[in-house]
Amino acid sequence: MKLVLLVFLSICFDILAIGVCKSNSSRPDTVNIGAILAFNSTIGRVAKVAIDAAVNDVNSDPNVLRGTRLVVHQQDSYCNGFIAIVEALQFMETDIVAIIGPQSSVVAHVIAHVANELKVPLVSFAATDPTLSSLQYPFFVRTTQSDSFQMAAVSELVDYFQWRQVIVIFIDDDYGRNGVAALSDKLAEKNSKISYKAALPPEPDRSDISDLLVRVALMESRVIVLHANPDSGLKVLNVAHYLGMTITGYVWIATDWLSSLLDSHSPLDSEIMETMQGVISLRQHTADTKRKKSLLSKWSKFKTDDNAINFRLNSYGLYAYDSVWMVAHALNAFFDDGGSIEFYNDSRLQDDDGGTLNLEALSIFGKGNLLLRKIQSTVFDGVTGSFELDSDGNLVHPAYDILNIVGTGSRSIGYWSNYSGLSTETPEILYLKPPNRSSINQKLYDVIWPGQTTTKPRGWVFPNNGQELRIGVPNRFSYPEFVSEERGSDTMKGYCIDVFTAAVNLLPYPIVYRFIPFGNGLVNPNYTELVEKVSSNEFDAAVGDIAINTDRTRIVDFTQPFIESGLVILTTVKEHDSSAWAFLQPFTLAMWCVTGLFFLFVGAVIWILEHRINDEFRGPPRKQLVTIFWFSFSTLFFSHKEPTVSTLGRFVLIIWLFVVLIVQSSYTASLTSILTVRQLTSPITGIDSIINSNDPIGYQVGSFAEKYLIEELRISSSRLKVLHNPDEYASALILGPDNGGVAAVLDERPYVELFLSTKCSFSMVGAEFTRGGWGFAFPRDSPLVVDMSTAILRLSENGDLQRIHDKWLMRSSCSSESTEIESNRLQLRSFWGLFAICGVACFLALLIYLIMIIRQFLLHFSQQAPETPEGSSRSGGSKSGRILQSFLSFADDKQLDSRTRSKSGQCLSATRNSIDIRSETSTPRK
Repeated sequence: MKLVLLVFLSICFDILAIGVCKSNSSRPDTVNIGAILAFNSTIGRVAKVAIDAAVNDVNSDPNVLRGTRLVVHQQDSYCNGFIAIVEALQFMETDIVAIIGPQSSVVAHVIAHVANELKVPLVSFAATDPTLSSLQYPFFVRTTQSDSFQMAAVSELVDYFQWRQVIVIFIDDDYGRNGVAALSDKLAEKNSKISYKAALPPEPDRSDISDLLVRVALMESRVIVLHANPDSGLKVLNVAHYLGMTITGYVWIATDWLSSLLDSHSPLDSEIMETMQGVISLRQHTADTKRKKSLLSKWSKFKTDDNAINFRLNSYGLYAYDSVWMVAHALNAFFDDGGSIEFYNDSRLQDDDGGTLNLEALSIFGKGNLLLRKIQSTVFDGVTGSFELDSDGNLVHPAYDILNIVGTGSRSIGYWSNYSGLSTETPEILYLKPPNRSSINQKLYDVIWPGQTTTKPRGWVFPNNGQELRIGVPNRFSYPEFVSEERGSDTMKGYCIDVFTAAVNLLPYPIVYRFIPFGNGLVNPNYTELVEKVSSNEFDAAVGDIAINTDRTRIVDFTQPFIESGLVILTTVKEHDSSAWAFLQPFTLAMWCVTGLFFLFVGAVIWILEHRINDEFRGPPRKQLVTIFWFSFSTLFFSHKEPTVSTLGRFVLIIWLFVVLIVQSSYTASLTSILTVRQLTSPITGIDSIINSNDPIGYQVGSFAEKYLIEELRISSSRLKVLHNPDEYASALILGPDNGGVAAVLDERPYVELFLSTKCSFSMVGAEFTRGGWGFAFPRDSPLVVDMSTAILRLSENGDLQRIHDKWLMRSSCSSESTEIESNRLQLRSFWGLFAICGVACFLALLIYLIMIIRQFLLHFSQQAPETPEGSSRSGGSKSGRILQSFLSFADDKQLDSRTRSKSGQCLSATRNSIDIRSETSTPRK
């Protein structure tokens, strides 16, 4: 048995060995990949060493390529795009199956076209241009984070600190332009924008940078995003520091070029570090894996072997290391799938006669598509963490560290991840929790800003370009108290001007402005046109009695309203004369009817409850009817003389007297007001009266009331009449609709109140049917809106706003006598609760009384039934009729008290006993 087992195992080992040999025989001894780097750059210097280290580690691990040796051929592009393109073409002449790189996004755009045609995958660890998509460039594989994610992080930083405008300084190439375009899209999602795009040439000199920064310093925004390469970025910060643009009030946000520089060369010279104090930078987040720690521990040995200058590993070096491992794993899967390295020439690639470009040498990788699929599907644990591409070709779990440059290095103030936004917890911890991007959950540690301050910069200042704010002011003809131009000068005055001036004085910074009259002063200007001029930047703001409405808020931003305003109705009124029937006016007809019915109803209820036990409610039917009426209406004056005996009757009476007290008091107060207070009446009672009539209606010239009446209330424009000043208001209202005037004027409350302060024969009628206010208009997203609104609130809180109002708008020419329109009559709806309570009380009392009397009747009926003669039971009508008749008779009978009922019961018992004795004595003996 053992011999058979040994033979079987021997055969299995032979078969396995044959399979392994066959598998190894299909794998080449070496496989070549290329790498295009700028050896002298911050990223290229680190990537070169990292790639060599990765190749060594791959070849040292027999489980990766299983007998095949990976060889990388590195070429130095010398930071020159043309040389990089030439080197890429030279790689295509050899049996290179993949290229690590290119390092530059500019070069990647060109080489990606070549890679598509020759089927050679480009695995780039540093080309972050978001437009390098896998759709246009299928053979371009990005093994680093796309700038679309970095710009999303920048936009969320801007939104977190509540800034709305930024300036972007960038290198004017594919990398810079496309990054800025991505930032613009991400800011728009947060209702922010790029106010100025400052482009630099690819290799700027100091004068280029200085000229650009001088223009930036004249701008309004103080939030500057610097998207450049390390060399250009350092130059920009150096010139900015020289020009005093890294002091308190400025905000600098540098993309990951700065963190890469600091990670590689920290600490930098103190002079260089001084130029970037307070700057915020981003760094591609990589997890703290064991493989990362192991690589960092061996990094000094790699540098020594390379005889390089002192530099350290940065995030791009980590991604370069993982890129080599990704290609190695993909090649292993490629060979396992039977892939072979074979190239063939394209007959279309031929030099013209006399040409020496040797295009025929460019060969196509026959199995390039298979290797590309293997690269895209490769998943492994690298030094940066889980290394995997999603369906869009981006690395999974994009995240960034947010750094604050302080002292000789940087400090972490938080993280950004595409999973949960800004947080002080590492992304690895957040991935274990449900995603939460609520604003409350967005957190960062405190930032030390330029100028060594922890106070968040405002993010903007007034442009330092020597220009004044052009403020449009309506030059009114009517109601000059609100705003007008002084005769013979360009000075503007009025209530609105004083409010604006007082608010400006409360701002924490000075502003220079100039009032520009809008209108000729002979007629009120069109306020909508004034607002449109602010929207089109002809004016920097508009100050005046400008109503805030929906159409205007679509094109400009308004401050907090400084006075309430809404459309009201102004009309003529006349004094109302009292009539002989004035005493009926306090109540409506329904109120009178219900009150009278309740008097009778309550009287009837009291009679029912008292009839059997109270002699005052007994007697002939005529007397009882009179008693009901007398008792009911005498409660109006609390003069009822009939006492109530029953508990239920007293309960109902107490509630009814309370109702009578309330109704009587209300009637007395209303009648007193009608007879003593001056009553004014008008045929117009509210907006419904205007809509339902065909009378002419007046409105103030330039007001939005015309559009509101036509579009919202659907009033024909033929009924509208434009009025220019208060005198026209008065004359048109006095003439009336039948004599060429108007029935009413619709205008805003502040104008009408000022009009009524001197015109006492008119009044506002109805309720204010629109709600709104007046505010100052600024262009959309103007930072002045928030500060001016805060200043207006402070004016309101400290009483200055009311003092300005009293100075310009307080008039007292009319007497203080009331000018209210005729008071509304007392409606039934104001008292239905009282009547309901009283009705429920009456119903409950009657229900309890009915139950009690039925119980008493049943007890009485059971006692009388044995005594009823047999013959009498057969006489009369039906049994139910006799019971009903007996019940009504019982209910009408007077109820005896307990002592009377006891004595009558004793007498009845004695009578029965004597009858029984006599009957026994009279019976003959047998």
